[in-house]
Amino acid sequence: MHQPRVVLGVSGGIAAYKACELLRRFTESGHQVTVVPTAASLHFVGEATWAALSGRPAATETWERVHEVPHVRIGQQADLVVVAPATADLLAKAAHGLADDLLTNTLLTARCPVVFAPAMHTEMWEHPATQENVATLRRRGAIVLEPAVGRLTGVDTGKGRLPDPGAIFEACRLVLARGGLPLDLAGRHVVVSGGGTREPLDPVRFLGNISSGKQGYALAATAAARGARVTLLAANTELPDPAGVDVVKVSTALQLREAALAAAADADVVVMAAAVADFRPAEYAAVKIKKVEGAEPAPVALVRNPDILAELSAHRASAAQLVVGFAAETDHALEHGRAKLTRKGCDLLVVNEVGAGRAFGADTNEAVILGSDGSETVVPHGPKEALADILWDLVAQRLK
Repeated sequence: MHQPRVVLGVSGGIAAYKACELLRRFTESGHQVTVVPTAASLHFVGEATWAALSGRPAATETWERVHEVPHVRIGQQADLVVVAPATADLLAKAAHGLADDLLTNTLLTARCPVVFAPAMHTEMWEHPATQENVATLRRRGAIVLEPAVGRLTGVDTGKGRLPDPGAIFEACRLVLARGGLPLDLAGRHVVVSGGGTREPLDPVRFLGNISSGKQGYALAATAAARGARVTLLAANTELPDPAGVDVVKVSTALQLREAALAAAADADVVVMAAAVADFRPAEYAAVKIKKVEGAEPAPVALVRNPDILAELSAHRASAAQLVVGFAAETDHALEHGRAKLTRKGCDLLVVNEVGAGRAFGADTNEAVILGSDGSETVVPHGPKEALADILWDLVAQRLK
């Protein structure tokens, strides 16, 4: 069997030690890994560590084994190049095509997918120069993961933390699974909602649903693997954040609406996969509602929540923006789905039957994707990632 050949580039940041865990995940899952550390990164993790963990010599110098032309061959022979951590300096060199060491030479010769996992202080990430470099790399088809939010060097906290190594590995696995297919969402901003909203009745009770968010998270992760910049609106999920995705936490339908309208302002695609409560309690009790012995509970008056999908469809940020909805049905799924597609005004509607262990909370799904052009695409039973990729295929065709 072919062992996928991975080049792990490591640049000079304190997060370099976390790349050891990423390397371990690659080697234990059968990948052949060549580590290419920069000179600065060796101040954080030594060459011997990379050699021991990979089972191969670390490639550190352009002038070593010159007859093998390492500055060309390493990139040419790779199935994937991932740089973790990618510092602001490394991103700048990559964006401008500089090649002053073995890693930057490798980036110029690679014809395989390239993934950057940035890690730096918030101010460095947000600097216009860094943002322009990231935009340039993404336009060229590189996958630049969004850094995580959390504790940075010293006492600082903010956006710039290296994503969890396990999440980076999962993102790379999805990229490799595409087998070199083009990154058809590169340069696109995709907004995805996932999970289920909760409408509070009192401080301890709410009206909600059993959506786990797994389908929304699969959509976000696969979109990132296809090169998109992804904003994930996560409603009450317990899932780990996908690597390289901007995650916005929401709880209620009103919070989701506000977040969706804000994120959609510059989005190319909006996919509303979250299970949104149609109603909410008309009144919120500031204290826990007590049970009165011998008395029936008082009726709970409900009011309608805003129709977020219909609003996004009717008020698009641009004429080219695509809007995708989900319809979870328990009976007459296609009949209800076709009516909903017309009523909501979206471009695509994913119709799936739920209940009895189907869809909600499961790792698998099946659906029919209805298009406003009259098309119907059947998605057979399989992993939620497979449904996500089929949906993104349809989206990519329409974006063209």
